[in-house]
Amino acid sequence: MRLIYLGKFVNTHGLKGEIRIISDFEFKESVFRVGNSIYIDNNKYIISSYRKHKNYDMVMLEGINNINDIEIYKGCNVYIDTDEYNFEYVYSDFIGMDVYMDNKYKGKVIEVLKSKLYPILKIENNGNFLVPYTDVFVKKIDLENKSIIINSIKGLLDED
Repeated sequence: MRLIYLGKFVNTHGLKGEIRIISDFEFKESVFRVGNSIYIDNNKYIISSYRKHKNYDMVMLEGINNINDIEIYKGCNVYIDTDEYNFEYVYSDFIGMDVYMDNKYKGKVIEVLKSKLYPILKIENNGNFLVPYTDVFVKKIDLENKSIIINSIKGLLDED
């Protein structure tokens, strides 16, 4: 089992135990489906209904029919078990990966930033630089060797 962060249980809604989750998980449309499971405080729950409301993901859970049954977990993080999904990778997998360009080490991914268009890899090596996660900039992701190869693009890195 490999749990990864999905979002935060920020509040309840109504008396029947519907919960509000705030999430910017990149593949949440695959996760928030009836019958899928989520983990709150190391407890596994099955989604019985789902809807979007404003910026929230509104979820009802099997076996929860009263606000008192779930309210104790308000404020807890929500996780998924990636073994239950067929994700090749999630963006958080990139953190700690070595980055290469033209067979030269360029640094290590320290963060994946969210943007409206695409994720951005923040790479550290004697300072930080940003690389958009698009085919134009990222040539190859090698999960087995924990490395990322970026395309050689003039002006991408401030080098002599």
